[in-house]
Amino acid sequence: MKFYYILFFLFASLYGHAQPNSKPVFKVIPLGIKGGIDESNLSSYMLAVEGTDDYVCLDAGTLHSGIRKAILLGTLKGDATAILRKDIKGYLISHAHLDHVAGLIINSPDDSSKNIYGLPSCLYILKEKYFSWKSWANFADEGEAPLLKKYHYVNLSPDTETIITNTMMNVKAFSLSHSDPYQSSAFLIRHADNYILYLGDTGADEMEKSGKLHLLWQQVAQIIKDKKMAAIFIEVSYPDEQPVNKLFGHLRPDLLIKEMNDLSRLTGIDALKNLPVVITHMKPSGKNEMIIKEQLLKENSLHLKLIFPQQGRLMKF
Repeated sequence: MKFYYILFFLFASLYGHAQPNSKPVFKVIPLGIKGGIDESNLSSYMLAVEGTDDYVCLDAGTLHSGIRKAILLGTLKGDATAILRKDIKGYLISHAHLDHVAGLIINSPDDSSKNIYGLPSCLYILKEKYFSWKSWANFADEGEAPLLKKYHYVNLSPDTETIITNTMMNVKAFSLSHSDPYQSSAFLIRHADNYILYLGDTGADEMEKSGKLHLLWQQVAQIIKDKKMAAIFIEVSYPDEQPVNKLFGHLRPDLLIKEMNDLSRLTGIDALKNLPVVITHMKPSGKNEMIIKEQLLKENSLHLKLIFPQQGRLMKF
């Protein structure tokens, strides 16, 4: 039985990226996919509208190493620093934990001017804790003087759709609970009449006692019912064996499926069948990744199209 799940996982990873009988709208290049221990492979995904090279980064834990891996695989062509400067038009930062912002900070001296988008609570941490002269040079246009003014902070709101400058995309941000009261966020990105939903780190509603995921599902249910959601990116950090008191605001396979069942009560079960769900932020300790994949595939009663990204390999939706 384990062999069957492994084969199914390989098939989904290689062939499961675009919805059947539909032309891809978005392309994604994972620059980093893991939730820790390997600083060269931390959460970061380049997202662009198909047919363009105007990318926004969904988180920025790893940048240069991920771009170099994509060049090695033939996904990107050119010089890594030039791609960083020219093709990445901005950053959507879900929260300011280091595994989501380290690449942004370290690469900032060689980067070009662009926007950093996020909820006010996230941008405050970047401004006060990282881009300050106490810990790093202040490459932004707010905070501790002198201001180098390379980056501009753009506050996002659940009530307002914001243009992602120099791309063909717009975004709304929604608050998530990440070991409450610490806040993470989800980004609903739109091009024309098509959407991608990216979630930063999040705990399950039943663990966080917040109801924030349910509120998010209410916001996106109609989009999914209308077949306009190209993909959902969501974390699963630990296997089911991880004790509840050591989840630290993250999901397990069983908790993800419970959340998807909650979503299905708003959309109807049929609307979730074959919906691409990209699994992010797996903790690479020991055999965790393979165990998580096996458990997700086994528990996937909703017949979601589970996708396990690979660093540097192009995905289309």
